[in-house]
Amino acid sequence: RFEAQLLVIGGRNGVGKTNLLEAISLLGPGRGLRAARASELPRQEGKAALPWVVAGHFEGPAGPVIIGTGAEAGQERRNFRLDGAAIRNQTELSRHVAALWVTPQMDRLFQESTSGRRRFLDRLVWSLEPSHARDVTAHDAAMSQRNRLLAEGRRDAAWLTALEDNMARHAVAAIARRRATASRLNEALESGIAGSFPAARLELACPIAAALAEQPALAVEEELRAALAGDRSRDAAAGGARQGAHRTDLRLTLLPREIPAELCSTGEQKALLVSIVLAQAALVAEHRGFAPLLLLDEVAAHLDPQRRAALFEALHALPAQSFLTGTEFAPFAALQGRAQFLEAVPGSLRPAADFPVSADI
Repeated sequence: RFEAQLLVIGGRNGVGKTNLLEAISLLGPGRGLRAARASELPRQEGKAALPWVVAGHFEGPAGPVIIGTGAEAGQERRNFRLDGAAIRNQTELSRHVAALWVTPQMDRLFQESTSGRRRFLDRLVWSLEPSHARDVTAHDAAMSQRNRLLAEGRRDAAWLTALEDNMARHAVAAIARRRATASRLNEALESGIAGSFPAARLELACPIAAALAEQPALAVEEELRAALAGDRSRDAAAGGARQGAHRTDLRLTLLPREIPAELCSTGEQKALLVSIVLAQAALVAEHRGFAPLLLLDEVAAHLDPQRRAALFEALHALPAQSFLTGTEFAPFAALQGRAQFLEAVPGSLRPAADFPVSADI
């Protein structure tokens, strides 16, 4: 039972700390902190995958609720339950829970592909506007069908026009939400909402976002429909759409020195990510009436003692429940008396011997 606002989970490498955070992340909308497919989640015994399930008991503004998810062996889609009853889609979960996270894999966010940065941005948007997921999914589904038709040489004009209409409508809606979230985060970060963590500026590298800054959404939709129709031959040859919501990139700048994130040190990049997640958590709490769960895997790595202290103070000030993992408890010593300390051992958690378990926060 997690009894405190702040939870520190320590244990040696490979004992299951990240598995625990991933299990918690699966109780909210989306594919969890690894974006894993359902078929990748089961424990393997020999060549056989086992059924699996995760359940969480939540106390929120709507009262107590039990959320469950899982899959039968070999099943490609997860099932979801709310208080024991099956639900049709994940958006029903968004009324009760949201989650944000920082993981060691995200340390490469600024050097790797555009898609990783876009997924990070979309997770921020989803936590604030759950309907965003529907627009992204609908856009991608229409784009996949259009790509397939073009690859097969099937130029059914009416079918392609319908798919391009879907792409345009959902792309503009999704990118408008991305712009709005980036703007709100910039305002929040400028106000110092992340405490002594560094301020950042978020910008979208996206022609559609640039067009939305100058024109009404309906005009941008119409232009995108026309552009997609004009690109059919080009996209057929290239094997994918040149324009759409899948082309958005996120750029971050460290303020006040105006340094692009990709040129920052590893510690500065980690601090930028933490700063954005802290600011977003505060925005979600203000906008939606409940704070997201914060899952911070090995977050103390690359943070100097001053930044660690700033992180702990910021987490203590948030209404969110936060889970922090590490291989040692020493970096979290400042949280003694304010956090619940748990040790991860194979198959379970137990009160940590190094620090007293306390719910006094």
